[in-house]
Amino acid sequence: MTPHISRKTRVTGSVAAAAALLVAGITAAGTAGATPAPTAARDGAPLALSTSHHAELVHDAQAATAQTARTLGLGSQEKLVVKDVIKDADGTTHTRYDRTFAGLPVFGGDLVVHTAKGGAVKGVTKATKAPVAVASTTAKIAPKAAALAAESTATKSIGAQKVDAPAPHKVIWAAKGTPVLAYETVVGGVQKDGTPNQLHVITDANTGKKLYQYQGIENGVGNSEYAGKVDLTTKKGANGYELTDDSRGGHQTFDLGGSESGNGKLFTNSTDTWGDGKPSNAQTAAVDAAYGAQETWDYYKNVHGRSGIKGDGKGATSRVHYGQNYVNAFWDDSCFCMTYGDGQGNNKPLTALDVAGHEMSHGVTAATAGLEYSGESGGLNEATSDIFGASVAFYAKNPTEPGSYFIGKKIDINGDGKPLRYMDKPSKDGQSLDNWSADAGNVDVHYSSGIANHFFYLLSEGSGPKDANGDHYDSPTADGSKVTGIGRDKAEKIWFKALTTYMTSTTDYKAAREATVKAATDLYGAGGAEVKGVESAWAGVNVK
Repeated sequence: MTPHISRKTRVTGSVAAAAALLVAGITAAGTAGATPAPTAARDGAPLALSTSHHAELVHDAQAATAQTARTLGLGSQEKLVVKDVIKDADGTTHTRYDRTFAGLPVFGGDLVVHTAKGGAVKGVTKATKAPVAVASTTAKIAPKAAALAAESTATKSIGAQKVDAPAPHKVIWAAKGTPVLAYETVVGGVQKDGTPNQLHVITDANTGKKLYQYQGIENGVGNSEYAGKVDLTTKKGANGYELTDDSRGGHQTFDLGGSESGNGKLFTNSTDTWGDGKPSNAQTAAVDAAYGAQETWDYYKNVHGRSGIKGDGKGATSRVHYGQNYVNAFWDDSCFCMTYGDGQGNNKPLTALDVAGHEMSHGVTAATAGLEYSGESGGLNEATSDIFGASVAFYAKNPTEPGSYFIGKKIDINGDGKPLRYMDKPSKDGQSLDNWSADAGNVDVHYSSGIANHFFYLLSEGSGPKDANGDHYDSPTADGSKVTGIGRDKAEKIWFKALTTYMTSTTDYKAAREATVKAATDLYGAGGAEVKGVESAWAGVNVK
């Protein structure tokens, strides 16, 4: 083996196979985890784009933004910025744009233009239908006042400590109601449990009224289960090996060594055998994290044709051993990285396969729909990570963990031996929502996510009792109707297409229903079992 060449190596040690947010596993014929053989997807299926082809599409779309803005009838002060491009088998392209007004970013101004192969615009999906314009971009409230108010909000609303708010910047707030000039202040510091704080506070720049807030750090909670030997792709250097995976965009795994800041130190080793299965060996958590990132990359590439989180072929970064006794893991889009704590007593690292899938999926959401991490869109954001994190675990087919729709089945996070979440009936955890209600947007995103998790279970497996892999499921519906599942394989593809093509930053549950119906129609045709399955599954969680 020559230097700087990626390789597969057998790794001795443990790999976390269950986490607070997700459960790893495999499917078995005749079980709830099993899915019927998928029929051929329609021409609406997304193509697997090479990195260069994706870059070319983005470049071409960016070069045509002025013309696109005119075609859409946007105002003279509005400009479009290309965020992502998806291309279907029939040549249709779905170009996602952010928007600016007078040079200021427009929050809630994102849109997706659906263009036929010949260039004709087939439709537009917008985060807001209101015209984007404000009378003036001169603020009446001083930036300092907005920053102080934001710091107060962080301290009082989430108990943030060591808060620090740099100078806010002006934006146009268009996510709700009539667009207004606003300040965005990003408050730093730490949350009560030690998680870094990135609370984004939106303040009306003319009245000082708080308009919105959301957390920029997207996280989950859990412990890891060990799963024996796994294959890792590493890199050979002049003095040994390093946890760098050049075959997956250069993903690297770093050791924070108990620190809560910085990037840490890249894991290196004199041999290509890593970890020993025990948490006392710092490499063990690194093995888990690298393996999780590897399987997540492969899932998105092989199942959905997406090369990397942003579709640009670039790998993320994993950081392990964050802080002391930190019982959490989180995704931070600003550093494009996943970070894992070592759990209670620094003895139960949260470096599970399904945690990696969950956290990296937050990155996919940020790179596509950009679902705001608050209200109903926040619940959809969190559910998306649950859905794809679990899907990654099913994809990996780790034989130690049979597939399960019980989230956090093995971690005993509450000390009572019960899972953290239940996709068949979310309310069994005591806090999550089974069904939509008008109050759903006021519930913590980790619990309002139950609505979409329940939808996904119903769409995949159907309603009623079912036994599989030692687990008993019994999924009810809001209206007492019977739902017949279409299989998890199809459900995953429908959710991914809806996320990347038809959802926007402000998508709520009603809009998510519309997005998944459109996605199912594109993939499997109008009026088919798949579309009917989507409609009945949403009705089963009271989204009509």
